[in-house]
Amino acid sequence: MPPKRKATSQTPSEGPATKKTAFEALQPSVKTEPKTEPESETKIKSENAPDYEDPNRERLEEEYGVIQRDFYPAEMSNERCAQYNANEIPRPIEVLTQAVRKTAFARKKIEVGDAVVHWFKRDLRTKDNRALHLASEKAKSKGVPLICLFIVSPQDYQAHLTAAVRVDFELRTLQVLKDDLAAKDIPLHVETVEVRKKAPGRIIELCQSWGAKHIFCNIEYEVDELRREAKMTNTCLEKGIDFHAVHDDVVVPPGNLTTGQGKQYSVYTPWYKAWVRHLHENPTMLDEFAAPEQNPPSARVKHADIFKTTIPPAPENKKLSDEERERFKSLWPPGEHEALDRLNKFLEKKINKYKDARNIPSANSTGVISVHLSTGTLAARTAIRSARNVNTSDKLDAGNEGINTWISEVAWRDFYKHVLAHWPYVCMSKPFKYEYTKVRWEYNDEHFARWCEGRTGFPIVDAAVRQMHSMAYMHNRCRMIVASFLAKDLLLDWRMGERYFMEHLIDGDFASNNGGWGFSASTGVDPQPYFRIFNPLLQSEKFDEQGDYIRKWLPELKDIKGKAIHDPYGRGAGKQAEKAGYPKPMVDHKVCRDRCLARYKEGLGRTTA
Repeated sequence: MPPKRKATSQTPSEGPATKKTAFEALQPSVKTEPKTEPESETKIKSENAPDYEDPNRERLEEEYGVIQRDFYPAEMSNERCAQYNANEIPRPIEVLTQAVRKTAFARKKIEVGDAVVHWFKRDLRTKDNRALHLASEKAKSKGVPLICLFIVSPQDYQAHLTAAVRVDFELRTLQVLKDDLAAKDIPLHVETVEVRKKAPGRIIELCQSWGAKHIFCNIEYEVDELRREAKMTNTCLEKGIDFHAVHDDVVVPPGNLTTGQGKQYSVYTPWYKAWVRHLHENPTMLDEFAAPEQNPPSARVKHADIFKTTIPPAPENKKLSDEERERFKSLWPPGEHEALDRLNKFLEKKINKYKDARNIPSANSTGVISVHLSTGTLAARTAIRSARNVNTSDKLDAGNEGINTWISEVAWRDFYKHVLAHWPYVCMSKPFKYEYTKVRWEYNDEHFARWCEGRTGFPIVDAAVRQMHSMAYMHNRCRMIVASFLAKDLLLDWRMGERYFMEHLIDGDFASNNGGWGFSASTGVDPQPYFRIFNPLLQSEKFDEQGDYIRKWLPELKDIKGKAIHDPYGRGAGKQAEKAGYPKPMVDHKVCRDRCLARYKEGLGRTTA
């Protein structure tokens, strides 16, 4: 969320907040004139931080984009979170599972109609797509055509904080997908539905117009989507349609892994051991689902109108400029062919050294396939199976260390989806550790603006933010450094940073983004505030030792020599940095660290953080 107007806990400003589009702040100007930093900037004041019980707190959260009133109610209470944890109210995924179970017999009796429909969502590929495969098999069994569908929802993009660059990538990918499907005489219908609540009804209308009595789709694990799928299961049945939602976005479905006490894992390491063990015991879970079969030739004639349709433009609220479209088209080619090509090149040239080089942002040592995993142009199942197949061992946690380390990193996606499914309130503006809502956060416009612009005076932080502005992407190690700085050094509400990332990253995925911010802010799974206050200087020296990454993204500092690149003002290069327009550090990290620990102790009501 871009910087908003200044407000205080005592009297929040009235009137509409000044909003920017997702890319208004993408290219912050680098000032060439020296800037004098006021002395007070090295001190962080807390008068804007509301108390937990302050009635103005919620208004500040709304003002700063933490709560979206356009689509969602107020922040869920801690009491209701506790009810979820105590199994006193059903989770949305449990509601869906129950709906599927209760309707199974009636749905099974529905005969195949004139067509079978696959509804694409975040699974924009033909290969290794479970729901698409099942839809194709169902159509093939009765000799009827397979029809594919995608709904463009401007309100979903808004509600999910989807970056404009991500929307552009999806639309370009849809054209690739449409062409690939057309080669098999399979039509892809793409339609814009302005009001998100009307999308399910429109899907049913389309199926009825095509004479389809079976809809297949892959499950999404966000709360709204799970509730939508549960409702559609029942509504479709009333219309004589079998709505079939299956697990595909994860390798191991949520609920399959539990502790010895039958509880869900909330810490990654034991969860990962269970995940690996489960896949070793059930190796077919990594098997590939075949691409859809060729449609009957008659599909070209019967559904000629669908073949003639074009991919719609981006909604007005998610449009890029012409320059941005061309730049991102070059940086991020769309479609599953590009995804598989990137994966194969990574497996061939880089994965063996992944363990040692993955945290070095200048090393170009990662696969950079996160956008393909998040849009579904590449299945996580495909990625893990492919890595296993080039390993010296058929075990996921053995053999080449680079390979099994990479597999463990991909597995984090599953982990955070499991967290999202079992603790749904993380999708409702609550931290995983909901008691951490009592930590008092800051709402400082100037500090947030400087963080957003990459002008904090901490080179590694600023370089990472500038990379995001230029590429709509940020190296993962840098994401942790940048997030820790906002939450721990500035003590700004971490959800402001969570939103900003989603609005600017091409690979934004709610579960992974939320989980990463919860980790960095020490409000998520396995929170350890004391151990997770990253020192930006030490992180810079360790992971960008020669300053190559900093010099690439901070042109103001390109001529600074040696170790001064990490801290120009503290290591004798202050005049050079000042002349080039680079700002002084906006805070003192040591002071911020002590303040952060004190604030956590205060919020949690204990003597240790």
